[in-house]
Amino acid sequence: MDFTFTEEQQAAVEAAKAVFAGVAPDAVPSPALTPGAVADDHDRALWARLADADLLGLVLDPAHGGSGLDPVALCLVLRESARVLARVPLLETSAVALTLQRYAPAGTAAALLPRVARGELVLTAAAHGRTGHDPAPLAVTAHREATGWTLDGHTAAVPWAHHADHIAVPAHTPDGRTVLALLPRGHDGLTLTDQYGTHGELLAALRLDDVHLDNADVIDTDGAWEWLHGLLATGTCALALGLGEQVLSLTSQYTGKREQFGHPVATFQAVAVQAADRYIDLRAMEVTLWQAAWRITTDAGAALPAAADIAVAKIWAAEGVRRVVQTAQHLHGGFGADTDYALHRYHAWAKHLELSLGPAAQHEEELGDLLATHPLT
Repeated sequence: MDFTFTEEQQAAVEAAKAVFAGVAPDAVPSPALTPGAVADDHDRALWARLADADLLGLVLDPAHGGSGLDPVALCLVLRESARVLARVPLLETSAVALTLQRYAPAGTAAALLPRVARGELVLTAAAHGRTGHDPAPLAVTAHREATGWTLDGHTAAVPWAHHADHIAVPAHTPDGRTVLALLPRGHDGLTLTDQYGTHGELLAALRLDDVHLDNADVIDTDGAWEWLHGLLATGTCALALGLGEQVLSLTSQYTGKREQFGHPVATFQAVAVQAADRYIDLRAMEVTLWQAAWRITTDAGAALPAAADIAVAKIWAAEGVRRVVQTAQHLHGGFGADTDYALHRYHAWAKHLELSLGPAAQHEEELGDLLATHPLT
């Protein structure tokens, strides 16, 4: 296990830093002050800059116009995006695109993936935040017919769905398998209803009524949805890490300047200990993230499946990002609630990421089940 980043991965980080350098994390209103969504769409100008920097095709093969890098590189870029709360569907588009490259028919991949790399298509996934051994929503069903598939059911809290060109929806078949359907937005029988996340971004509830898809639009391969789900979860951990690191940096800057009794409050033992505890959280989030991303990239002959490392990363990310923003608010005092200061936006996004990852207790139960079925020797 070697966590040294390659030159190509480090170059991707530098490119991401350059693209995100001009992004203001407080450029959109607070969800606490804005009825409905804080903005109508994702940041299209930033999306175009990501395409120009070849970051939208980061994980795609050169044959599709990509750079051919791995999930570790994607997580490095996502980490940078979260530092500035970049309002772009980078995780969802990249994860779905990489899944299509890995599992979809060659014709489907060839038709869509070059357009993804050029920034012409936005992709997203339903049931993004679900957890457990069977992450697909039981409310969506898929039935094979002579000419393709028919889907019925509903799912909720789909990010960026109102502006995505295609939505990946997991669905259960009568024989207990899970297939992954790729629905064009606006497809007959697909209805989107507005929902809102704790970060103020527009989500969607999807309802599918007798939706017909061709065989080429449904991935009926074992493990496709589980792999996508694991990649989405790991990418969310990367977002939590980048956000948490930026919040701790903001807190360090503030407590280093704020004085009480003639001394910076950062020099007080109670403040220093709290900051140190959060630094430890972030380092644990980081090492478990890279372990999970590395396991997605390679099976490596481990006794436990990659789902075990992903569960550990989710435990630390969900708990850690919550503790980081809570400590930041405490150490900022009333200044942390000032909507002219960026911390309130980071807090709202942190809560959204925590809820997306799910409760630590559920991941611990999942990990226990994996240990029971895959005993360590």
